[in-house]
Amino acid sequence: MSAQGNRRLAVSTWSLHRTLGRPAVYGPGQRLAPVQGGLPLLELPAQLARVGIHTLEICHFHLPSADPGYLAEVRGALADAGVELFSLLVDGGDLTDPQYGDRDRAWIAAWLERAAVLGARCSRVIAGRGAPTAANLAVSVAGLRELAQVAEAGGVRLMVENWLTLMAGPPQVLQALDALDGRVGLCADFGNWQGATKYDDLAQILPRAESCHAKCAFGADGAPDVADFTRCLALADAAGFDGPYTLIYDGPDADEWAGLATERALVAPYLASYLA
Repeated sequence: MSAQGNRRLAVSTWSLHRTLGRPAVYGPGQRLAPVQGGLPLLELPAQLARVGIHTLEICHFHLPSADPGYLAEVRGALADAGVELFSLLVDGGDLTDPQYGDRDRAWIAAWLERAAVLGARCSRVIAGRGAPTAANLAVSVAGLRELAQVAEAGGVRLMVENWLTLMAGPPQVLQALDALDGRVGLCADFGNWQGATKYDDLAQILPRAESCHAKCAFGADGAPDVADFTRCLALADAAGFDGPYTLIYDGPDADEWAGLATERALVAPYLASYLA
């Protein structure tokens, strides 16, 4: 069962990337680029509340400023709308980079401190982009252990995801989690692993998941892959998952709210309580 509890519906700002003006994704050593147009992030919590969604995950690059005053405004907008910030998604950095690993760890640590200012319950970081070798896993675990201290100091739960090269399969994910003795949680993404072993692989990690990125694949014609999505949802259900199902939409239809509505209808039967 999830340590976070309460199966519920959530949305990631990645699902509304176009709505928010398509801000550039940036990482350590890169500068935040100003966003031209799009829905201001400060207005998003109220819009989510109006459609009955009260849990949000924010990608770091969707914050147009890292200034503490602005972060406090975001926290206030969330509180005013009655929307929980479940996680700050830190989508940059590589703890396993032999040249820049120390720089990237410091950059991620700064975002964990910002997660605390925002009032986030969790923050998901990238375990590493290096090859899934024993040496790289050891470097990642050491870095994650340091980052867990930073997160814990701010009351934030550190999490990793089954994403990118280092977390190539269940052995790597489970080995890292076990080495960290419960100090780091897992976000399980339905769409990150593919191939013939996808469902068996997900079944191995879902019992450890504290959040699920519920990503449905959409074809070029805009049709959802219902069979794949519902099979993933059934696997999470069978594993006793009890956290937020965070809708991830990046299909071809520019109407992101419609895409989220499609995913929401498919997730609805798997929620313990659901407001239509």
